[in-house]
Amino acid sequence: MNAEFRTDFVRAPGALRQHPALVLNADYRPLSYYPLSLWCWQDAIKAAWLDRVDIVAEYDEVVRSPSTSIRIPSVVVLKDYVKPQKRVAFTRFNLFLRDEFRCQYCGGKGDLTFDHVVPRASGGVTSWQNVVAACSPCNLKKGSKALHRTGLSLRKPPRQPGAEELRNMGRKFPPNHLHDSWMDFLYWDAELEA
Repeated sequence: MNAEFRTDFVRAPGALRQHPALVLNADYRPLSYYPLSLWCWQDAIKAAWLDRVDIVAEYDEVVRSPSTSIRIPSVVVLKDYVKPQKRVAFTRFNLFLRDEFRCQYCGGKGDLTFDHVVPRASGGVTSWQNVVAACSPCNLKKGSKALHRTGLSLRKPPRQPGAEELRNMGRKFPPNHLHDSWMDFLYWDAELEA
């Protein structure tokens, strides 16, 4: 097989990786804001072909097979409503999202880890009510000491967030790339500027 042909053949589909589709629930809201609910173009076309989604907006690019050509979807809506989860999983990502990706001691944004407010050595548990996002310097400063002995204070007390609260928090952190066709579906209930 000719090496140039093989290279050209493999390289062409790679260019289409840059065309994700925004996935909306049946109520026309994104399944999640952060991370934004996106599918690769192949999954969006497959779902449309299987009649699981309606295509609301499309890119200008077209994908062709021997028998058909389809414009790449940029926004798809699920035909069946997916009920949002009510329980929020206790994960590092969700913890950082709850704390708005800021250290809860100094407010810094960089190099985040998590800290037990009541240290585990003193009987503190790993739970929403006892763990906060912390930068490395503050985490080292606090160590396994009680909070009142370190001179640090919490910006807000740790608590378990609700699912809707966490979804709304995710809206504050838009991804690096937002396609123009997505804008009508992402922030339609945001306050308009005067």
